[in-house]
Amino acid sequence: MGALIWLASYPKSGNTWMRSFLHNLFRNEPEPIDINTISDFCLGESAGPWYSHRAGKPTEELTPEEVQQLRPIVHRDFTTAFPDSVFVKTHNYFGEWHGVPLQTMDVTAGGIYVLRNPLDVAISASHHFGETIDEAITHLANDQTITGGTETHVFEVHRSWSTHVKSWTQHPSPQLLVMRYEDLLHKPRKHFKQVASFLGLKPSPERLERAIRHSSFKALKELEQKKGFRERSKKAESFFREGRSEQWREVLTPEQVRRIIADHHEQMARFGYIPDDYKDAVPTDKETSDAAC
Repeated sequence: MGALIWLASYPKSGNTWMRSFLHNLFRNEPEPIDINTISDFCLGESAGPWYSHRAGKPTEELTPEEVQQLRPIVHRDFTTAFPDSVFVKTHNYFGEWHGVPLQTMDVTAGGIYVLRNPLDVAISASHHFGETIDEAITHLANDQTITGGTETHVFEVHRSWSTHVKSWTQHPSPQLLVMRYEDLLHKPRKHFKQVASFLGLKPSPERLERAIRHSSFKALKELEQKKGFRERSKKAESFFREGRSEQWREVLTPEQVRRIIADHHEQMARFGYIPDDYKDAVPTDKETSDAAC
């Protein structure tokens, strides 16, 4: 049995990229590994079969309360999937739901949390979920956001982007590595090496470089074009679309940028996401206090 290592993120923030990098790093194949085999390496926390097997009925028939009662049991089942550490993808925020933790800590070894600028997340989310940009911005600010409850996936509790980020990062821990999508993008060797070191790995420079290259956006997009990707939303033309940072400058209107900053300024400021030319969009203490009244 192996303890769980959570690969966590708010949706459309780099989780699949991180999983692909680790898959390629561990396998060390001469060619990029098929992204559709990623579940052979990393389990999906909300994957329906684990829950329906335990419940004895279809996943879509499970109530939120039933899912939460099953979660700790399923998490313990995860530990039997591989003899060593078990990587588990999750989009759940860090906390409880219906009185039961969404992460079972007594079978957890640690986690890697990837976050991305919400100005860019809003664009990616709009394509993935088939929403307008304004709808995606509302989605990111909705503290009641829950998905799943289908025949393939149990409920996931995302909450808002700010709540999600704060829940995972507000209490620093040596067992949790927090990575910004933008740092992985602009300095991949430095930051992916940090990921490997966090996991106790010391890959050769050649092996690290190969894993980075095989999990690059270009490589992943080419794989999707050739073989498709099971995790692509039915509402999106492709899963891997742009992969760039600062797309928002070309896509969002000034009003939309200001709206996102107003919604998420506290966590954006913590991680250096408020653009210098939009510093005036941050609400003053008085404005924040008035809004809370």
